[in-house]
Amino acid sequence: MVRSDARENRARILAAAREALAADGSTSINQIAQRAGVGSGTLYRNFPTRESLVLAVYQDEVARITGTVPGLLARMPPLEALRHWTTDLVEAMRRKHGLGDALGPGAHQAISEQSYGPVIAAITQLLDAGKKDQSIRQDADPGDFLQLTGALWRATSTPQDRAPHMLTLILDGLRTHP
Repeated sequence: MVRSDARENRARILAAAREALAADGSTSINQIAQRAGVGSGTLYRNFPTRESLVLAVYQDEVARITGTVPGLLARMPPLEALRHWTTDLVEAMRRKHGLGDALGPGAHQAISEQSYGPVIAAITQLLDAGKKDQSIRQDADPGDFLQLTGALWRATSTPQDRAPHMLTLILDGLRTHP
């Protein structure tokens, strides 16, 4: 059982790391500890290596994003929920590129393997809700959707962010047509 102050320290470390590494992938572990208001010993007890910290940031972000699906589906129709969820995913993936500077190739592979299943499960839940209410085509595939949306987070966000328009085109392709 983890003490509440230890949980709070871990949460502060993850938040500080997410922010710092997204801004500058070369931010040091000591700078992250300072931003989190903890000593380096506390940081290393939670995350023995830089890569373990970055992997935890990724896992935390994936859990946050995939955990929003039920709430979105409770508040809005499936296609709109899919739009909101995908927009959030795109923003997270854009931040991921800043974090990616802090990782080696092996860690990149681990992140892809660990995040693929939960992300596909979230997309499946969103698509299945749309198939059930007949707003989304029955042949819509979560793997295809993830691959298509990969272009959204790679699209430049300046001078004009093309991702929202591209997402509209993708979602229009998913709609059932009379």
